[in-house]
Amino acid sequence: MTRRVVHAVLVATSSSWASLAAGHDTWLLPARFDLPAGGRIVLELTSGMGFPAPGSSIQPNRLAATGFRIAGRTLRLDAGNPDKTALRLSGRSSGPGVAALWVVTRPRTLSLTPTEVQEYLREIGAAEEVESRWRRQQRWRETYVKLAKTFVRVGQPTADPSWREPVGLALEIVPLTDPTTLLVGSELSVQVLRDGKPWPRFSVSAVSSAANEPIMRSTDGDGRAVFSLDRPGPWLLRGTLIEPSSSPDADWHSLFTTLTVWVAPAP
Repeated sequence: MTRRVVHAVLVATSSSWASLAAGHDTWLLPARFDLPAGGRIVLELTSGMGFPAPGSSIQPNRLAATGFRIAGRTLRLDAGNPDKTALRLSGRSSGPGVAALWVVTRPRTLSLTPTEVQEYLREIGAAEEVESRWRRQQRWRETYVKLAKTFVRVGQPTADPSWREPVGLALEIVPLTDPTTLLVGSELSVQVLRDGKPWPRFSVSAVSSAANEPIMRSTDGDGRAVFSLDRPGPWLLRGTLIEPSSSPDADWHSLFTTLTVWVAPAP
C-alpha cells in the first residue's frame, strides 16, 4: 500500500524553509493497513512536499513519545535507523484488534518573515484573531510540535472499539467511524480534541494526493466534522492550532496534528 498526505510540518533546519513551509507535511504511513494477527506493524514517519512521496526523515532523537494501542494494551514503537526520506518504526501486535499508532515530536522554534507568515496562515486556515495579533506585533517567532497518528487493522477483530478512544495527544483527530473499514464513497466522521476536550470552530482538511485540492471543514460546536472520501488509497486529515506563547523565546506556540487512513475501492 502506498501513501497520500498534505499539510504543514515546519522544517526549521532548512534555509529554504521560507517558500516551503506551508506545503510541508509530517505523517505516519503503515507498510500495510491490515495484517494477520500477531504480525509486525511497520510504519514510515516522514515529511514531504507531495504526499505520498516521502521527502525527508525525522531523527529518532526528535521524538518525544511514540506508542501503539491494541485490544486495551499500550506499547512503545521501536525506531530503526533513519534513511534520507523516512524513519522506520515498528511494533509487534499481541492479537487481533484495531491498532492506534502515534508519535509526538520535541518542540522546535523558528522565525518567519511577513511574506512567509501570510502564506502560512492562508494555507492552514488560521483564525482571524491570529492574523490580527501578528499584524500588531509585526514579528513571528513560533515554537511548534508535530503529532501524527494512524490505524492498522490486525487479524479479524470482533470486539475492539478502542479506535473511538483518544490516545491522549494535545491536539487529536479522533475517528467516530471505524477508520479501518472505509470504502470509496464512505463518510468519515471525526472529532477534534484539545487536551481531551472538544474543540469547536477549528479548521480541518483532508487530502488524498498532492494533485488534489484539500477538502476543508470547520468543526461544529462539539468539535466534529464529516468528510466524504471519494478516492481509494491513503488519505490525510490535518489541522494546525496556533496560540500565543507564554515563553519569552517565542510569540506563538503551535500544534500540528495529522491522521492517516486507508480507503479501499468500492466492491
